[in-house]
Amino acid sequence: MDGYRLKRSDLDFVKTLVTLPLEEVQEGAGMLQKHFRGNHVDFCTIINARSGRCSENCKYCAQASCHHTGCEEYGFLDTRTIVETARADQEAGANRFAVVTSGRALSGQDFEKALTVYRTMKKELTLGLCASHGILTEEALRRLKDAGVSRYHHNIETSRRFFPKICTSHTFEDRIRTIRAAQRAGLSVCSGGIIGMGESWEDRMDMAFTLQELGIESIPINALMAIPGTVLEGRPHLTEEEILRTVAIFRYIVPTAHIRLAAGRKLMKDHGAAAFVSGASASITGNMLTTSGTTIKEDMEMIQKLGLVNH
Repeated sequence: MDGYRLKRSDLDFVKTLVTLPLEEVQEGAGMLQKHFRGNHVDFCTIINARSGRCSENCKYCAQASCHHTGCEEYGFLDTRTIVETARADQEAGANRFAVVTSGRALSGQDFEKALTVYRTMKKELTLGLCASHGILTEEALRRLKDAGVSRYHHNIETSRRFFPKICTSHTFEDRIRTIRAAQRAGLSVCSGGIIGMGESWEDRMDMAFTLQELGIESIPINALMAIPGTVLEGRPHLTEEEILRTVAIFRYIVPTAHIRLAAGRKLMKDHGAAAFVSGASASITGNMLTTSGTTIKEDMEMIQKLGLVNH
């Protein structure tokens, strides 16, 4: 709170957070959350605007063409469908809305369609606009910003060391380059990853330090929901304690960022209510993808009970 930031050289201290009683770790994380984020919880919703047939081989992903998951496949959605979905989410209380597309990179006519969507939403709506379109050039990212996008989502997924164990069709450095290009383009960046893929606690800490060093402002933490047909099919779910401890540790390492609960909230009691007072200051909400099961209305009621607000 006085301005010191944990560094990689403090790793021995950070490791103690794995063995200390969870309640103590949560108490400190809650103090940091209240100090840096107040009582505000940031809610974003997403729409999967192009689904399936992805050329990449990320072991966790239902949309990779190398997997056989029965994933729904469709091309880029029409503008009105996306805009009206965003409008409904805004009216329900969402702070931000993200358009997500499958594939290594959005390009060509689909990219032009996306620009039209963003321009329309910027004109008609007031919520913040986020984009998640893969590994883009700085020029493409600047075009997104000019169309009204304020934040680009691009997860690093895990530590540099562990990344090749979950994806070989592109590199960890490809993701870092995209993040830096987005920042140079004037966009805020949302970047986090997935826990429960077989990584160690040290891998999770390394991921958090990388995000801190990149100056990331929004960090989604996904607990793996192993999907049948993917390489990670059959991996056991993380315990609630492990998820809560991870969220709290991220708050210590990146105290000023939004730590955003994403996939796996259903693995915790009351959809992760305890996390919202011990490190998490944001969440993906609504019935979509692996976060399904938590509606915007339910989340609004939950944070009200916790004495938190979203506006």
